[in-house]
Amino acid sequence: MEKENKDKYYISIPKEEFSEWYTEVIKKADIVDTRYPVKGMNIWKPYGLKALKLMLSIMEELLEKTGHEEVYFPLLIPERIFEKERDFLEGFQGEAYIVTHAGDKKLNEKLYVRPTSETVMYEMFKLWIQSKSDLPLKVFQTVNVFRYETKQTRPLLRVREIIKFKEAHTAHKSREDAKKQVEEAIEVYSKFFKKLKLPYLLLKTPEWDTFPGAEYNYDFISMMPDGKAIELGSVINLGDKFARAFDIKYFDGEKYSYVYQTCYGISERTLGALISIHGDDRGIVFPSSIAPIQVVIIPVRNDEELINKANEVKESLGGLRVKIDDRDKRIGEKFYYWEMKGVPVKIEIGKREIKEGVVVIGRRDKKEKIKVDESKVKEKVMGILEDYDKSLEKRGEENLIKRIERLEEVKRFEEEERGLKEAMWCGEKECALSLEEKINIPVIGYKEKKVKGRCLHCGNQGETYLLYFGRTY
Repeated sequence: MEKENKDKYYISIPKEEFSEWYTEVIKKADIVDTRYPVKGMNIWKPYGLKALKLMLSIMEELLEKTGHEEVYFPLLIPERIFEKERDFLEGFQGEAYIVTHAGDKKLNEKLYVRPTSETVMYEMFKLWIQSKSDLPLKVFQTVNVFRYETKQTRPLLRVREIIKFKEAHTAHKSREDAKKQVEEAIEVYSKFFKKLKLPYLLLKTPEWDTFPGAEYNYDFISMMPDGKAIELGSVINLGDKFARAFDIKYFDGEKYSYVYQTCYGISERTLGALISIHGDDRGIVFPSSIAPIQVVIIPVRNDEELINKANEVKESLGGLRVKIDDRDKRIGEKFYYWEMKGVPVKIEIGKREIKEGVVVIGRRDKKEKIKVDESKVKEKVMGILEDYDKSLEKRGEENLIKRIERLEEVKRFEEEERGLKEAMWCGEKECALSLEEKINIPVIGYKEKKVKGRCLHCGNQGETYLLYFGRTY
């Protein structure tokens, strides 16, 4: 019976077999249901959606604290608006869904289903912004976006419907103000990923691979268990390119000038990365900030006295997300289930514990259990959650560092080679692209701060960048 419970509620595939492990975790932990008959579009289950909303609420709070206001823009974008910025059009046209009919009636104009919202937003920005008193404009929205993903889809990580794209867009009087906004956005995102205990590298994208229509952008890059890099989020300086395309100008009392813009966004991909990076052979390991249930209380039997005591303990844990598991199931079955779901803290209550005036507390990332006096349960739980989160952060950072290999010589890597490759680079495009071709791994970005060294390609010595190569999602 015990083995049957384990097979049903435990993860049967080791994490080192990442692709199969991830599929099983997403299914058994009730994150999404992938059986919807449109590829890349999934049904979100209550447990998964709760975790996603908790994650996004952290970002929303950070944005509102820095003066961003929430808005909502329509899903459909007229073709004449979508094509105003040529680089943007070329960058997204192959991915965008296009509406041409309403029933049998052909529309007078094609409507693009938003792959992102720059064009529909900026068509309105030109109406909202008239004078310098209207600036800065800082808004965000949380919407679904649609992209015809041509690579193999994977729940949360690579989908055709992104259900919760939280995108921020800003407009400013000067190039310097836009640069400062990029710095603020990087700080916001850094705080966000730290709250999630996700390790990352902040890399600047090479100019030849910059977001369509942008001057430059930064990507937050992390490392997945299979050795592939994943982009957690991007911060983009659009300069005045979109402003000129959409005629977004302000009057400063003497003349009209174009605004300078920025944008940045995250999605449920961050949750997919978090599940992948923190998880283990037993399933999900949620950081306490987004765990739908932070503490589960398990009476060892469905006994009235034990249930009453469980409710008392729950009452003492006010302010935390707590669940009492009083289902008519075996105790071992419950343990397997909540470990798989990633609940940070487990509290057991039995007759012996009631008699001794204690409870037994365990944490998701360790097998050890401790007895705690009833009067000190909340104090102890709060301490455990703090230490638990620090442990996740440290483990994630160590794993990322282990995945970075410094290249001292040029050698070609096989297609299945994983991990990030780091090389000193002089900054010349030709050198970067030649290295990319020779080592057979794509460039994903570079650290903006220079270091002393010698370019791996041309050999020039002096101030160099650290350039990173990696296979990505």
